[in-house]
Amino acid sequence: MSEHNINGKIELTPEEQEALMQKYDTESNTRSLKGTAAIIVFVLLLAFSLFQLYTGYFGAYTAYIQRTIHLGFALALIFLLFPARKKGDKRKVAWYDYILALISIVVCLYWPVFYDVIVQEIGGITGVQMIIGGLAILLVLEATRRAVGLPITIIAGLALLYALLGQYMPGMLAHRGLSLNQLINSMFFTTDGILGTPLKVSSTFIFLFLLFGAFLVKTGVGTYFNDLAIAIAGRRTGGPAKVAIFSSALNGTISGSSVANTVTTGSYTIPLMKRLGYRKEFAGAVEAAASTGGQIMPPIMGAAAFLMIEFAGVPYWEIAKAAIIPAILYFAGIWIMTHLEAKKTGLTGLPESEIPSKKSVLKKIHLLLPVFVIIVLLFMGYSIERTALLGILSAIIVSLFLKETRITPRKFVDALTSGARTALGVAAATACAGMIVGVVTKTGLGLKLGNGLVDIAGMLTSNVDVQLLLTLFFTMVTSIILGMGSPTTANYIITSTIALPAILAMNEHPEVAIPVLAAHMFVFYFGIVADITPPVALAAFAASGISGGDPIKTGFNASRLAIAAFIIPYMFILNPEMLMIDTTWLGVIWILITALTGMIAIGAGLIGYWYKNLNWVERVISIVTGLLLMYPEGYSDIVGLVLFAVMLLYQFIFKGDSGSQEQLQTESK
Repeated sequence: MSEHNINGKIELTPEEQEALMQKYDTESNTRSLKGTAAIIVFVLLLAFSLFQLYTGYFGAYTAYIQRTIHLGFALALIFLLFPARKKGDKRKVAWYDYILALISIVVCLYWPVFYDVIVQEIGGITGVQMIIGGLAILLVLEATRRAVGLPITIIAGLALLYALLGQYMPGMLAHRGLSLNQLINSMFFTTDGILGTPLKVSSTFIFLFLLFGAFLVKTGVGTYFNDLAIAIAGRRTGGPAKVAIFSSALNGTISGSSVANTVTTGSYTIPLMKRLGYRKEFAGAVEAAASTGGQIMPPIMGAAAFLMIEFAGVPYWEIAKAAIIPAILYFAGIWIMTHLEAKKTGLTGLPESEIPSKKSVLKKIHLLLPVFVIIVLLFMGYSIERTALLGILSAIIVSLFLKETRITPRKFVDALTSGARTALGVAAATACAGMIVGVVTKTGLGLKLGNGLVDIAGMLTSNVDVQLLLTLFFTMVTSIILGMGSPTTANYIITSTIALPAILAMNEHPEVAIPVLAAHMFVFYFGIVADITPPVALAAFAASGISGGDPIKTGFNASRLAIAAFIIPYMFILNPEMLMIDTTWLGVIWILITALTGMIAIGAGLIGYWYKNLNWVERVISIVTGLLLMYPEGYSDIVGLVLFAVMLLYQFIFKGDSGSQEQLQTESK
């Protein structure tokens, strides 16, 4: 991978960024069209956004009409933009894709055109409807394969087979089975399948927020996030790594993809980290871990927050509030470990010549206003659709303040088409995931799998507390496997449908009381970290494409940096106060202080350095100290604080015995 020095900055060219995106992010592997095909796609993308803006402002149509029109746009555009094969011809649309796009439009228009006839029918479906419904299932599966990837497509395909062949399944997996007629009816002519809750959220909340993100990008807010991060963190020890963390956290609020976040931010930060001395695998890992964390960052959380409203039955503000402390701890953990790694290896910050002036940064501070507008409006109780629309309006208004950020008519149209493009993968994923949810609901599979995991834990021990920990561990592994290779929205839908019931099944024990929101956050977190967990680890693979490091080593380094994501979910299940559930503000402050202190100790143990190099005994003690402090409970906090104080004192007393590479070099001189 070549590097280019542009105005003193080492970064990748847009072409190289695009190549990486197409390699590791299925949603970016689109055709580059010209001529008539490009005009058709442009018109459809524009019409898609205008339809969503219209229904967002004036109110959505009835469920079947709103969702099928939304799906029709998405399917047709996917077949026109995404080639059947990853390495297929990207300069023109294949003849069969025009046919598939046309069939998609016909199938999805069936509901709006014959709505009155369909809703008045009672009983089964007609022969024509069998064909329409069957085509809808096949089109969704193929579109999802192209735009999202194989993992979710395979899961959906297996779910459909399970629904049909239930009577042949062994043991607890057996069920009466659905006929082909019943399956097609359920999947396309009810809201228990393709047109279910996931597509509902895609056709209302999510599209508008993706459009909001597109308008923010057109104002240059992504570039501004980089400049702001450099101004704040660039001078500090290991500055480039901290820039990556800060910038990726901010970009996560407008990006719904860990891979996209990794490539766009990492194209600048990873070469910079390498230049200042970070190992290739560590540099890639910092960016991959930070970019993946963008998906758990309030207020948008990769659009999963809006799905959680429907699935968990919890108001938006409760979800955003619950995500605050875990997100702070996640990014604090990465920040602490990169700082200690920089201290250990003697790395410094960026030179002054590469730090933007405070004046130039403050000049564009108004670009952050739309994000604050979103937060304030949601806090005030505005509907999600109205909040997104006002967010878009505020982005347009603040862009007018400076010539270089101004959204011109051309940029306005570009934002509309760009937002629609971004929504294609989400629409396909949610439609496909709707089938999985429908099958799980019809067959009771989720409850069976949940009870199965609990039964396995029960066979291993009779102690309820240990059973809970084992069930959480099994659910964690299941969520990571299910989350591999899936975008954030589909990831959460699958994990909350298949893995979540195991946690909630533990509530049958009188001594266990796990809040529904805590259970949803648990599977959400572990589904997300699949992006950096080997062997799939798409974000880590994308980062290694920039750093030139080994992808698997990058994934393991990223998992170590993101250790908070593997610890925190257990902590908030065992004590939901970490999610600000049933606690006071004084309690929240105490939890935050002790948990951040704990992350310092854990980070030191994992890096092997605090104020001096740590031997293996000291590393173990540091990690145990951190775990005690992170668990939000009185006695563990007291023991942890005592151990932390002893370790800190010990570090200061004996830090002269060993030190960083920089200190040793200074002493030798």
